Amino acid sequence: MLDRYWYGDVERISPEAPVPVVKFKRSEERPGGAANVARNAAALGARVTLLSVVGDDEPGRRLAELVRREKITARLHRDRTIDTTVKLRVIGPPRHQLLRVDFETEPSHEILRSKLAGYTKLIAGCDAVILSDYGKGGLTHIARMIKLAQQHGKPVLIDPKGNDFARYQGATLVTPNLNEFRNVAGGWKNERELGERAQRLRRKLKVDALLVTRGADGMTLFEKGRRLQVPAETREVSDVSGAGDTVIATMAVMLAGGYTMDEAVRIANRAAGIVVGKFGTAVALPRELFEEQD
Repeated sequence: MLDRYWYGDVERISPEAPVPVVKFKRSEERPGGAANVARNAAALGARVTLLSVVGDDEPGRRLAELVRREKITARLHRDRTIDTTVKLRVIGPPRHQLLRVDFETEPSHEILRSKLAGYTKLIAGCDAVILSDYGKGGLTHIARMIKLAQQHGKPVLIDPKGNDFARYQGATLVTPNLNEFRNVAGGWKNERELGERAQRLRRKLKVDALLVTRGADGMTLFEKGRRLQVPAETREVSDVSGAGDTVIATMAVMLAGGYTMDEAVRIANRAAGIVVGKFGTAVALPRELFEEQD
């Protein structure tokens, strides 16, 4: 998807309705959604191939241009029947989001079959696979995609969406945020109960690990017979949008590079702390992750 930002000044309230009148000053565009995941992985030095669907329209062409600038190999299947997903944010001073407008339609079955064929050809050459589910219809064949990755011995990392986690069975790692986890596993009264629900869900999904991202409370990793709690790194929060993209991208790059699951979680936690201090969808750079610790 394409993230668009319209910046302007607010000097008065509209006489037509009790809403602010924004005097437009400038615009900005960034890769969003799975393209932001790819951008984060590329920023860490990974060789990235982005496989997705866009419309045959101006936002789709603009998105292709932006990902090329990030040195990402794009395999974007163009669907003439849809509009490229766009999130338009109207921003007033001082970087205060006033409104978001979404443009989206689900891709056709023919294009999704074509994308699956492309995935089948690409899988053997990858060290890790990220399947980012935004509930936009692009992962209709996700169960087949996970199985293909398993057959090739590739770790599969899932950023989930919705209430049906059964479709993620067999993945290596699933990374729900706290709300997504609660919607699927139910509520809890204390940490012990949270852990029980997490392990139950992990076993049900037959995944190696479940990483619950918890905002100000950091992250909790659940594996068979153990849990790892990593506290959030304290810093000023500017914008939490895209933090989940950074987490899963960092996890994939670290695991593909030979880091352990625990090491990858700690680095991903640091990366999340860095990007929430930046405005809009952003990336964590290697010098921010590693050099500042020396």
